[in-house]
Amino acid sequence: MRIGIDLGGTKIEGLVLDGDGKERARLRVATPDTDYEGTVQAIVSLVAELEKRVDARCSIGIGHPGAVSPATGLIKNANSVRLNGRSLRSDLEHYLGREVRMQNDANCLAVSEASDGAAAGCGVVFGVILGTGVGGGVVIDGKPLTGAQSIAGEWGHNPLPHPRDDERPGLPCYCGRRGCVETWLSGPRLQDEFHRRTGRSLRATDIAEAALDGDTQAADQMEIYCDRLARALASVINILDPHAIVLGGGLSRMSLLYDRVPELWKQYVFSEPELIVTRLLPPRFGDSSGVRGAAWLWPAA
Repeated sequence: MRIGIDLGGTKIEGLVLDGDGKERARLRVATPDTDYEGTVQAIVSLVAELEKRVDARCSIGIGHPGAVSPATGLIKNANSVRLNGRSLRSDLEHYLGREVRMQNDANCLAVSEASDGAAAGCGVVFGVILGTGVGGGVVIDGKPLTGAQSIAGEWGHNPLPHPRDDERPGLPCYCGRRGCVETWLSGPRLQDEFHRRTGRSLRATDIAEAALDGDTQAADQMEIYCDRLARALASVINILDPHAIVLGGGLSRMSLLYDRVPELWKQYVFSEPELIVTRLLPPRFGDSSGVRGAAWLWPAA
């Protein structure tokens, strides 16, 4: 049996899949907001509890933010900055006493959804994480594209395309630049901007629900968000030309994105608007699709 772990900014989720891909156990805990060592121990404890529930020793795959540097073996580019510069794989292998396989969380999402999920049968799939951070992963013919620097798909750290006057120069990003896509499209940014504009404090998904219920302030905020997402994804379509884009992360539950964003990206994609066939899809396996892809980092024997 296989354990998959999705290491997120606010939660760590784990599940166990048997040889037929059937879920045998699932557990979600809050990501410690203390230090790196606390995060490692939370993962170790999660694995122990999952193995206890299924009474078996399992293989372990982990989807994580950022990438493992090919040069150093250390985590880089993670929005959970306490992970950067750390030897997460070797530290976990030390405590768990076995090999651990790791992959970028958006790659795990994309692999899961391209195999038997929402984008099954699509040749080129772009997987998007919209949550505490903004990540991306590319799958071509069922296999993740990693790249020379292990940064393939990292659209979140390009500038927001076609910036408006009030969007320049943009907020500082943890990567050291300003105006990155992530600083505009993350869940915390959506919430903060809505609070600044209205004085109201709502979770990102609640803002989207309020918009659907006729709240004009929420609707205005979501229109701004959808336009920014459309601009950012149009640049991906212009470069990668995927058959499908699958959203993951907590913000993937915002149903209005799937109708509004493809309508808006028509004005930004370098193709005939009426002939754009790239589909924007919700994940078949919900916002937990990435954890399933992490489990399948260990293929069937």
